[in-house]
Amino acid sequence: MTDNENKLPIGNSVQKDELDLIKLARELWNGRKLVWKTTLVFMVLGLLVALFSAKEYQVTTIMVPQSAKGVQSKLGGLSSLAAMAGFNLNLNSGSELSPMIYPQIVQSIPFKKTLMQTKLNIQGIDHPVTYYDYYTKYAKKGVLSYITGFPGIVLTLLRGKPKEMAGSDTTHILSLTPREMGLAKKLQATVYANVDQKNGYITLTAIMPQALAAAELAQRAQALLQQFITEIKIKKGKAQLDFIKGRYEAKKKAYDEAQMELAMFQDQNKNISTATAASEQTRLTNNYQLAYGVYSQLAQELENAEIQVKDDTPVFSIIEPVTIPNLRFKPKRAQILLIWTFFGVVIGIGLVFGKKYWEEVKDRWKETN
Repeated sequence: MTDNENKLPIGNSVQKDELDLIKLARELWNGRKLVWKTTLVFMVLGLLVALFSAKEYQVTTIMVPQSAKGVQSKLGGLSSLAAMAGFNLNLNSGSELSPMIYPQIVQSIPFKKTLMQTKLNIQGIDHPVTYYDYYTKYAKKGVLSYITGFPGIVLTLLRGKPKEMAGSDTTHILSLTPREMGLAKKLQATVYANVDQKNGYITLTAIMPQALAAAELAQRAQALLQQFITEIKIKKGKAQLDFIKGRYEAKKKAYDEAQMELAMFQDQNKNISTATAASEQTRLTNNYQLAYGVYSQLAQELENAEIQVKDDTPVFSIIEPVTIPNLRFKPKRAQILLIWTFFGVVIGIGLVFGKKYWEEVKDRWKETN
């Protein structure tokens, strides 16, 4: 008797679950038309989105930064030979720049602002235009762009134009116009760099609506990244080189003047017979030797500084060069259609059960009243 009582609730529970599943399946079958209609609507919307979405082409280039240690090892043997000749070759690297900083350089405002001035060949335009001019004057915006950008337009109108601070000197402060700020945000998603720490290479990617323009933008971004990295790494050595070069030119002029003054005195006093003339010749000779010593020392330091700048200049090996893509990167029409169709099925099923739940709520509301 006790066993039957224990088994009975379990059987009733299983039977109740089966009845609930059958009931849900029946409700879903009864509302199949709503599911089909909702799915069909979303399929049409997905098809429209897939057909009218702007095309995008992606270009990827891979480069490897060469370390200055390899150059130092090659030039290390020259230091001993240079020391014998009186030169002091200081081959220590000036400043090491981690490759992990490269993506931040690509996303920096100075980099983006310079990249905006890249001239691109756009199909349909008979002359090269800059990236800035293309997106502010020639590029056509789709309906989706206006829809997604409408809240930003409203906020801009409500906020108004930013007020400039009176009496502030912004000559040396980098600033962006509202259009440049918008394009800078766009570049953040269309031009970017990734660093592979394990293999030690850098991947630079550029995306544009046209294949040739994407390749040109990637080529310019690659050259600009190399330029920025080089300027950062040789900044200290270049400043030292400029200082030594200035001192070298000044002392060279002083050396030439001392040499000319001594030569003119010797021409005018070939037969020295007075102590005054001998003393003057000694003074001019000492000045000449002193000027020559300083000039010679600066010449050696100038040579060392030039070698240091060459040593600090990074070298990049291009593993994957920039090529014009043949296939578009976006839109992926089949994927878009499948996603919208899936959303249509899910929303259709939700409407069926939501409708049933709403009817039950209305019935209970009437009963309570």
